[in-house]
Amino acid sequence: MALAKPEMVLIDLDGTLVDSVPDLAWCIDETMKALDMPVRGEDKVRLWVGNGVPRLIERALIDQLDGEADPALLAKAKPIFMAFYANNSTIRSKLYPAVKQGLAWLKSQNIKLGCVTNKDEQFTLPLLKQLGLFEFFDIVISGDTLPLKKPDPAPLLHGAKFFGINPERAMMIGDSISDVQASRAAGFSIICLSYGYNHGVDIRTANPDAVIDTFAEIASLF
Repeated sequence: MALAKPEMVLIDLDGTLVDSVPDLAWCIDETMKALDMPVRGEDKVRLWVGNGVPRLIERALIDQLDGEADPALLAKAKPIFMAFYANNSTIRSKLYPAVKQGLAWLKSQNIKLGCVTNKDEQFTLPLLKQLGLFEFFDIVISGDTLPLKKPDPAPLLHGAKFFGINPERAMMIGDSISDVQASRAAGFSIICLSYGYNHGVDIRTANPDAVIDTFAEIASLF
C-alpha cells in the first residue's frame, strides 16, 4: 500500500545518510591503544553505534553492547576519543548509494527537510558540509540541540514545531529501533533503510511503515 506523501521529512544521519563507522572505529581503536587496551575493530563498532558517542565509548571499554564501564575509566577515555574524532570525523566516512538522488527528489516535491541525529553538533555540521548534504536541510537537530535525544520524541517534535507541521503529516527516515521508537512516540510515520546501524538486528522486526534498500526507492513509496 502506498504511503501518504508527507509535508515534512526528518532524516537520521549515521547509518541512514552516511556510513560513519570507518571514522568512528579508527578513533575507538586509537583510544583503546592510548589506554593500553585491545583494539576493537570495525565489525564490533558497527554493532555498537547508534546511541551517541558517549555510549559508543562505554561499549568499547567493556567490549560489549550492554553494561556499564568503570566511571573513572570512562571519564578518562572520553576526552581521548573526542580529541581523535575532532580531526577524524570526515576522513573515512562516505555517503550511502543514491542519498543525494533521494534528497533531491524529496526537495522537488516541496517537502520540507530536516536532519535529526544523536551526534553532537560539533561533529554533525562538518560531516554534512564535507559530504555535500548541508544545503538540503532547513534545520539540523543534533544530539546536543535539546536536553533529550532519540528515542525520545522531543527532537522530532521540535522539527515539526519549527516547520509548523502537524506530526500526522510528518515522516522520519532512519535506520534503527531508536528512530522507530521516536517516530511512533511523536506521531510520525517512519521509513527505515535496511543497511543501517541497528545492533545487528533486522530493522523489519521493529515494524516501520516501510523498509527500503537505498534512497533511490523513496519515490516509489508514495
